[in-house]
Amino acid sequence: MKIKAIIQNAEEGGYWAEVPAIPGCVTQGETFEELLQNLYEAVEGCLAVDISPTEPDENSRVLEIAV
Repeated sequence: MKIKAIIQNAEEGGYWAEVPAIPGCVTQGETFEELLQNLYEAVEGCLAVDISPTEPDENSRVLEIAV
């Protein structure tokens, strides 16, 4: 999967980046290499989900949606 990130020069030095496709996914780094490493970690963290299965009870409804 490829995802676009927008990289900016930070006013105080270094860089910051945001991933428009993932709201709230932002990071920063003092060097470009540090920014890139932090960017991979930020995307991974934003996309991480708890995959432990849950069983619906009698009061639950299951809804499947397209995203």
